Amino acid sequence: MSISNPPCPRCEDGVATLLATSPVPGVWQVFQCGTCLYTWRSTEPARRTERASYPAEFRMTRADIENAPQVPAVPPLRGRP
Repeated sequence: MSISNPPCPRCEDGVATLLATSPVPGVWQVFQCGTCLYTWRSTEPARRTERASYPAEFRMTRADIENAPQVPAVPPLRGRP
């Protein structure tokens, strides 16, 4: 099984990058979208790997991503009392 750079199921923006392949050739591949950072394995069900089957309430557009609020930084650890 070899899937070459599929579109992102979550944001459908461009193509995904191949991150990893299974130790046994052709069993699975892991992809990540460079736009929304969604990551998936090629052997997951269609609701995780295909835009048409991806749940509508979790889909994103480029506008959603660009207008998303910033995630606050993790504060530094406090010293011991």
